[in-house]
Amino acid sequence: MINIEEILARLGIKEQNCGTSTGNTWMGTGAEAIVSYSPVNGQVVASVASTSAEAYEEVIKKAQEAFVFWRDVPAPKRGEIVRQFGDALRRHKEDLGALVSYEMGKSLQEGLGEVQEMIDICDFAVGLSRQLHGLTMHSEREQHRMYEQWHPIGIVGIISAFNFPVAVWSWNTALAWVCGDVCVWKPSSKTPICAVACQLIIAKVLQDNAMPEGISCLLTGNSVGDRMNNDQRIPLISFTGSTRIGRIVSAAVATRFGRSILELGGNNAIIVSKDADLDMAIIGAVFGAVGTAGQRCTSTRRLIIQEDIYEEFKDKLLHAYKQLRIGDPLDQHNHVGPLIDRSAVEQYQQAILKGKKEGAKFLLEGGVLTGHAFSSGCYVKPCIAEVENYYEIVQEETFAPILYLIKYKTIAEAIALQNAVPQGLSSSIMTLNLREAERFLSAAGSDCGIANVNIGTSGAEIGGAFGGEKETGGGRESGSDAWKAYMRRQTNTINYSATLPLAQGIKFQL
Repeated sequence: MINIEEILARLGIKEQNCGTSTGNTWMGTGAEAIVSYSPVNGQVVASVASTSAEAYEEVIKKAQEAFVFWRDVPAPKRGEIVRQFGDALRRHKEDLGALVSYEMGKSLQEGLGEVQEMIDICDFAVGLSRQLHGLTMHSEREQHRMYEQWHPIGIVGIISAFNFPVAVWSWNTALAWVCGDVCVWKPSSKTPICAVACQLIIAKVLQDNAMPEGISCLLTGNSVGDRMNNDQRIPLISFTGSTRIGRIVSAAVATRFGRSILELGGNNAIIVSKDADLDMAIIGAVFGAVGTAGQRCTSTRRLIIQEDIYEEFKDKLLHAYKQLRIGDPLDQHNHVGPLIDRSAVEQYQQAILKGKKEGAKFLLEGGVLTGHAFSSGCYVKPCIAEVENYYEIVQEETFAPILYLIKYKTIAEAIALQNAVPQGLSSSIMTLNLREAERFLSAAGSDCGIANVNIGTSGAEIGGAFGGEKETGGGRESGSDAWKAYMRRQTNTINYSATLPLAQGIKFQL
């Protein structure tokens, strides 16, 4: 077991009640305490004070002032600040990764991997700081030049979820910073201490570079999200969470003509072809379903298996599940850690009951684990059920290690089943058949924002834009040209002639 007090101290959190505001760090000054409990053992990680209404106003004012300064800093110099942040993360990787694992419940390898994602996006953003290119267009008027350029939009509000307590924030903030924006972050109240640690790291970098307060701000408490969503001073809200809350966020932001980046629910499927490498498919399916205890937005929820290999693959899958070790995620011998809290456990239990009522046949029964090793009450058994795709519970996203098996005959049927859910985040096909693979990736194939061949649904590289369609929200974060969401586009025309010709050949005489 890790020594959490030592890790917190090395990360700069000197006390277990970290409700103070220091420099660029704003951790709340309200009377209400947010207590973080580890799902690993049920013990208190630390607590943080919630942000009062008065403190919220002070933070937004500081952010507005900082933006006026930050937008005029040359983009490559902003990139240099982000580079230093990435280096600081490298120095703190072991401690921050362990804190992510302990506070959220994912495996230590996944916690370290999440911090590596932060480092990677910093590297990406540093390069991007010299590539915020616009286009040059030919004007239809003589001696005129047309081009477009991109400007920062202001304050970016980031509302993140518990399952990736640090990585998703970094995807947004590293890009927003090099684009010239300042950021206000409201982390999940289930994992606030990871956010405090990140804020202390970036605050030190900003202070060492004599940057003003407000470039990076942290707000805590559930009421903060509503304030941000309705705040005209925040032109962009990036929200990661459930589809239900995403609808509320989208409506609130749209009402004030703001922008939103929505990363919402996933109901991801792997199609297993009769032409698949079955051993490879098993690895992708098992990790996709049980990694992070099924609490990734890209977790595999459904396996759509060709009927000719269905029984063989099912047997291999059941055998693999029986090898899984459930327990302390900081013990690298274990494969499956806990759910985030007992509320998540209740949702897992309700989903199993609902599935059985609808006709699901459970091949591996679920259940809550008890005993000293599972004292938090958050450890559950990964389970497998044979279902029909139309079952109501199958159409929903349950953030838990419940895997549904579905048969198909033809590739056209498999793709139709894969698409026949409200969500559209991640998808995969396991096949060595080139025609099947290309059909899956075609316009008539997967309707998801992510479509993979011979890798699972879970996980993504920072170089590609991350996000999905339909009830997943349509947002894109991280790589590719996702940076454009954090900027405003401006078209410019310069007339260097001695006359004023009008567009479209219009004649206008005074």
